[in-house]
Amino acid sequence: MSTPLDRFSDVVVIGGGPAGSTVSTLLAQHGCKVQLFERDRFPRFHIGESLIPETYWVFQRLNMLDKMKASAFVKKYSVQFVNSQGKESAPFYFHDNKPHECSQTWQVIRSEFDTLMLDNARQHGVAVHQPARVLDVLYDGERAIGVRVQAEDGSTHEVRAKVVVDASGQSTMLQNRLKLRVWDPVLNKGAIWTYWEGAYRDSGRDEGATVVIQTTNKQGWWWYIPQHDNTMSVGVVAPFEYLFEGRGSHEQTYNEEVAACPAVQKRIAGAKRSTGYFATKDYSYRSKQVSGDGWVLIGDAFGFLDPLYSSGVLLALKSGELAADAIADGLAKNDVSAAQLGRWGEAFNRGVDRMRRLVCEYYDGFSFGKFVKTYPHLRGKVTDLLIGDLFEDKVDEVWGPMESLYPPEKNKIPMWQQGTSAEALADKVNELFLPPGDLR
Repeated sequence: MSTPLDRFSDVVVIGGGPAGSTVSTLLAQHGCKVQLFERDRFPRFHIGESLIPETYWVFQRLNMLDKMKASAFVKKYSVQFVNSQGKESAPFYFHDNKPHECSQTWQVIRSEFDTLMLDNARQHGVAVHQPARVLDVLYDGERAIGVRVQAEDGSTHEVRAKVVVDASGQSTMLQNRLKLRVWDPVLNKGAIWTYWEGAYRDSGRDEGATVVIQTTNKQGWWWYIPQHDNTMSVGVVAPFEYLFEGRGSHEQTYNEEVAACPAVQKRIAGAKRSTGYFATKDYSYRSKQVSGDGWVLIGDAFGFLDPLYSSGVLLALKSGELAADAIADGLAKNDVSAAQLGRWGEAFNRGVDRMRRLVCEYYDGFSFGKFVKTYPHLRGKVTDLLIGDLFEDKVDEVWGPMESLYPPEKNKIPMWQQGTSAEALADKVNELFLPPGDLR
């Protein structure tokens, strides 16, 4: 913890990933005194490498655009879908739908990107302590008033703050402590992935495209994401039970899935695997609350959504931005109540619900090609969702037409409407639960 520790701050932020970097940078811009505690040394490995265009507007506020443009990150202009028979959709070019520089985004190596974001927070005056582990959140009654921190040398310290922001990622510190997690009733997936050197990539403005490839048996999908170090991130996502129960090692399962998917086989033919195999659980969840008196949750500490449409970093940045504005306004008028700190939660949840529905529609058999052929005038609205334009009601125009294409199955409840009690789902998840992090 090389940065001198101050015993008091306006705001303490737990976690230095994209959400934590965003909220702390914007609060510093508002003139707040911010201390951020990150348990790991950067750079560190992280998955979640594909950005979507709506991150542009938060980058603009963070003064990150010039840094992103000057980086070596691969430029991403589109997303493309491949169905279970190997038929490729026409690319969804973001610029064709919104002719602005915001429609070009990036494929990032997260170790580099997260370091760039955290350094940007430092440059804006945030006191970053790293490595430093937050052991507990301090309370006065129901109100959060600070944190207890363990420094690198093992010593512990109390830091008081008017507001505590939990950006601890899937460690979900406050969510666990306060028992706020609600598991998603249907989006219970897992992933296995590795990296390939010299794998096939398109040229021109298709070179940086994310390709989403449906598995032949329709159990899941592959991501295919180009990186700037001549590697390709290639991973399979499928129901947790299918991917991990009764299967062999992660290497064996991955290779079995490759062998069953010609569209992936042909893309990595002749490539050399450059890392080992990684695996994780992708159980989607959200917190019952976004805030309480003196505290607020952002990024994965609030919720995690299936990564099908690469929305993770956008939701981290957006929640960090919205929380920062609410916190700064609350500090200015001496109001750090749950209502003030979480005033953005309802609108944010509506946006997440839209992305969640699009994810569920895909798993339920939605075909982008069929939809655009049937409703060509709505191609732009679907592209709006794919670029992350989630927080405006205009995109809701697509749902009715999507429902018109549902197969005529009696008594079928669409996946996005299915549910079960949080308690029953938690019991099911706990039967299979593996420790957080990679399952290597």
